[in-house]
Amino acid sequence: MLLRLWPEKTKVSFMSLRFVALIISVVALLASAAMLTTRGLNLGIDFAGGAVIEVDKPEDISADMIRSTVTGLVTGDVQVNSARGTGPNAPEIAVVRFEPQPPVGDETPDEAQNRAGDEVGAALRDLIGADRYNERSRASVGPKVSGELFRSGIIALTVALGLMMVYISFRFQWQYALGAVAALFHDVILTMGMFALTGFEFNLATIAALLTIVGYSMNDTVIVFDRVREEARKYKKLELSKVVDLAINATMSRTLLTSGTTLLALLSIFLFGGPVLRGMSFALIFGVIVGTYSSIFVASAVVLLLGIDRGDKPKREVEGFQGVG
Repeated sequence: MLLRLWPEKTKVSFMSLRFVALIISVVALLASAAMLTTRGLNLGIDFAGGAVIEVDKPEDISADMIRSTVTGLVTGDVQVNSARGTGPNAPEIAVVRFEPQPPVGDETPDEAQNRAGDEVGAALRDLIGADRYNERSRASVGPKVSGELFRSGIIALTVALGLMMVYISFRFQWQYALGAVAALFHDVILTMGMFALTGFEFNLATIAALLTIVGYSMNDTVIVFDRVREEARKYKKLELSKVVDLAINATMSRTLLTSGTTLLALLSIFLFGGPVLRGMSFALIFGVIVGTYSSIFVASAVVLLLGIDRGDKPKREVEGFQGVG
């Protein structure tokens, strides 16, 4: 290998740090649970419902002017964020979001949301000017649809974790499966807790990022597990913790190279991809870091705790059998 970020012959005792890592992980999981319970997730329009309208924002129109105009037309909070379009002379874009609107009279929730969107669009046209007004997009999601989307996203995550556990059980042993799922559960909860802490929008793109994290973390864990199994067969009398250390040291260079190159791409998306991709790229960045950590200190530590079948058990003797002469 032309480039190694980890020396070829190292004997770092990762498993001697597993109890320290356990304390760190438990504290982080409890903190994430507390953040999710107290602050909750900043659900996007996909899950919370509501409407979003994107319009070109001239330089003489401020976000406060847009917010004050929309606030008088709808109930609930109004968010106005700025974004930049693509291209060398891309205009600045105002992204207006508001909550689901209560029906008036015999209106259905969807009709109330569409009516509010039309009123907001007309008010923005009057504010900006008909000759300069350019509505780029408009979308609305009712509370029923948003609830179904949220449930579908959670089901997708649950099914992914279950299928991963089944795959590892067949591919390795049940002890490996529990270690892998513990690491994936650890990664997902910490990532969601970080979203609650930072307030980044949690939407369908974030669910896609979480599923990607599950796949990435599982891929890293399987590589470590495969090396653990290989070393366990080779050194049957060696203490299991030392076998796990051998496997982690052997795969560390590959892990650092893969994670490093992935993070470089994700950082560029986070910094230059605009607000639309910021939440998703943030989830992936945090997930790659946490996934690398959990493959070493969570999945491997669980396998070490449960023990594995190394094929070193003595064969059972059958009474009366004297062997072949």
